[in-house]
Amino acid sequence: MPAPLLQLKDIALTFGGTPLLTAAELSVAPGERVCLVGRNGSGKSTLMKIAARGVEPDGGSVFVQPGASLRYLAQEPDFGDAETVMAYVEAGLGPNDGTHQAQQMLDALGLSGSEDPSRLSGGEARRAALARVLAPDPDILLLDEPTNHLDLPTIEWLERELEGLRSAIVMISHDRRFLSNMSRSTVWLDRGKTKRVERGFADFEDWRDEVLAEEERDQHKLDRKIVAEEHWLRYGVTARRKRNVKRLAGLQTLRETRRTYRGSQGSATIAASEAAPSGAQVIEAKGIGKSYEGRTIVENFSTRVLRSDRIGVVGPNGMGKTTLVKMLTGALEPDAGTVKLGANLAMATLEQHRDSLNPNTTVADALTGGGRDTVEVNGERRHVIGYMKDFLFAPEQARTPLEKLSGGERGRLMLAQTLAKPSNLLVLDEPTNDLDLETLDVLESMIADYAGTVLLISHDRDFLDRLVTSVIVPDGNGHWVEYAGGYTDMLAQRGEDLVREAPKAAKEPKAVKEAKPAPEKKRKLSFNEKHALETLPKMIADLESQGRKLQQQLDDPNFFARDRAGFEKVSSDLGAVQTKLTEAEERWLELEILREELGGA
Repeated sequence: MPAPLLQLKDIALTFGGTPLLTAAELSVAPGERVCLVGRNGSGKSTLMKIAARGVEPDGGSVFVQPGASLRYLAQEPDFGDAETVMAYVEAGLGPNDGTHQAQQMLDALGLSGSEDPSRLSGGEARRAALARVLAPDPDILLLDEPTNHLDLPTIEWLERELEGLRSAIVMISHDRRFLSNMSRSTVWLDRGKTKRVERGFADFEDWRDEVLAEEERDQHKLDRKIVAEEHWLRYGVTARRKRNVKRLAGLQTLRETRRTYRGSQGSATIAASEAAPSGAQVIEAKGIGKSYEGRTIVENFSTRVLRSDRIGVVGPNGMGKTTLVKMLTGALEPDAGTVKLGANLAMATLEQHRDSLNPNTTVADALTGGGRDTVEVNGERRHVIGYMKDFLFAPEQARTPLEKLSGGERGRLMLAQTLAKPSNLLVLDEPTNDLDLETLDVLESMIADYAGTVLLISHDRDFLDRLVTSVIVPDGNGHWVEYAGGYTDMLAQRGEDLVREAPKAAKEPKAVKEAKPAPEKKRKLSFNEKHALETLPKMIADLESQGRKLQQQLDDPNFFARDRAGFEKVSSDLGAVQTKLTEAEERWLELEILREELGGA
């Protein structure tokens, strides 16, 4: 096995009174693709900063092979005093690199280099930061949330670019599809310690669940052993004193082990406050259009959204996704066409931009509106501390200013604000940004179970595939097209990927590489499949009832002689019902088998 380029051993770090890292390790050999995963707040970014020598640990060692070049992509890029993006990117070049490498990478990422860093959007800032770390072609790449704020074409370009690099890569991301496509090994940071498996992220969640189940069994055994020893302590201390002292010391050790055990963090409890059902038709748009400064954003788009639909809106940044959704929901008047909203509509909207939060407001005041200690959820008043716990906030964070929260914490707070409002139409603009994988699972389940309608803007391909019933995408020049199914279904129907003007190929390939097959990803039942499993049994029962009634009519021996035309119609109807029944039973059986194969997913 080749010597590691980067090795962290027994890393320990404490902030305040609680240890963040106690025995964390990370080893990266040349060419390896390692994903670092864990809950929000587990210390992933801190461990990455320690590897990049940006944070000094309390204990442990950090080794970087002499002469190896390392570049670190932080979650929030720091442009410092750079006057232009080009100056910022050139500052990241090594002594043997040329400025042409910076220009090539900026061209590939759709930037000229003359931009003022202080005026960049979130997506532009992320692309500038990527150009700075990719242009030097380093030996070691540390990427913290590289896909944040990127549109889908750029994410897919980034995957292709990384595949062609010789660099060893360590990546942190909430994007399941990105991790599944890119990683070959997984390091799990959990409760201050790391565990490693030589498999990519596609296999991680099954492995993690097995580890946690084994840990739970071990704790159960420990509890039983403590009970047995305590029983002996009460009733069996009659043997030799020397043996008793030793056994008593063993019991104290068991108790100390149990006392210091840190259980895994629970999952968020995400539930939407649901209003009374809306009308069957939620939105009807006919020929709507919108232009800004002579540029057509939407032209002659029509759609009909029905109750319980899940509509995904995807596309490159700057194409008008948010503008389209605002027109569909009545927040923005179209220049042409009409939008008709259904009856009894109650809408809750999650904005994409976390900076809409007042940084000086506390967590409790942001949830209650200030001056109260309760929040109304589903028509009931709840103490704000209890509601905070649902979204994994500690009670002591109630008075924490929002500027002190991490990106994931701000994301959970905005979800808590949005979902407290009674609604039957959820409008979610990039809801997955900065959320950890476990919270994403809970959010996904909530949306799947939500009785109302969902409009979802997202760049998360896996999230879209699992939830939406149709996808709306731009087709150029303001034209938008709606496709049935999820993101992958849309690509199959289009026959091509979504494309923006950039990026283009960044560098000449260093070598022709055989394409690696994407690791097989464990999938879950889609929203449509779950819905079918729930509704098919009733449909089957109804068809069986119809069939019995029709058969009873045919069983009348005088029916044919009395009403030949009626007999033929009932026979025809019975045949149609039996065909539908067979199809429904086969579909239900197929989905039930699939559900069992996926472990009840």
